[in-house]
Amino acid sequence: MSLASNNLYIVSTPIGNLDDITLRAINVIKNSDLILCEDTRRSIKLLNHLNIKKKLISFHKFNERKKISSIIEYIKQGKILSLISDAGTPLISDPGRSLINECIKEKIEVTPIPGASSVISAISVSGFSDQFIFYGFLPKKNNELEKILKSLSKINYSQVFFAPSNKLNFYIQNFKKYYSDRKLLIAKEITKLHEAFFRDNVNNFKLFKTPLKGELTIVISEKNNKDKIFNEKEIMRKAKNYLKNLSVKDTVEIIFKREKINKKKIYELCLKIKDEKNS
Repeated sequence: MSLASNNLYIVSTPIGNLDDITLRAINVIKNSDLILCEDTRRSIKLLNHLNIKKKLISFHKFNERKKISSIIEYIKQGKILSLISDAGTPLISDPGRSLINECIKEKIEVTPIPGASSVISAISVSGFSDQFIFYGFLPKKNNELEKILKSLSKINYSQVFFAPSNKLNFYIQNFKKYYSDRKLLIAKEITKLHEAFFRDNVNNFKLFKTPLKGELTIVISEKNNKDKIFNEKEIMRKAKNYLKNLSVKDTVEIIFKREKINKKKIYELCLKIKDEKNS
């Protein structure tokens, strides 16, 4: 595959297991004149594994803006440039957005080279809905976190987060507060030697006595929309009370909105009460 000049390639790299790299990614890296990376010490391990020798340039959130103009000029000279991250797909909770926007502004093509993703990997083994939102790293301060979770917990999609292992119990405690009765998956070190998955209902999830080590991807399921247990005796009592002043239709609506249980059963109970009253 020949590579186009005046082009920036966004190359996904393995998230752990170095064999999880595509043939296309190898070809792009092998034919790049320059490779931008977060940490040259980590990226050189991948290049050594692939037996590729290329010039690596450190490109991270602390020097991103400073280096953009020289990178753009380099691409305009017809050089082939690729951007890789320490692990996974670049720009997903990683630096590089300013460079992408500058390339778009300068009419420079930006080409994605897909590959491994901890987000997709975690969703694929979760058993949860594949309609999901990805937030990234959660806030570390309690006030900021509560504000975010209060908003996100109202959304009925699976949700994916990144979290540092030393803050895991802090996040679990807050999940219990805002995601009651939803399922929780904690994926540790995906594709690596010590890969592990922890699953349970949020309500039952126990705090870890010793901190987990490594990179964590957290997935929370969609809401549990199954009907609550239908307590006929209790619903009958409430319905009788409402029917003293309200119609069957209004009574059904009020009970349904408050109890979130089977609407048809509420209606049938109300009719039963009416029939008993008229007999």
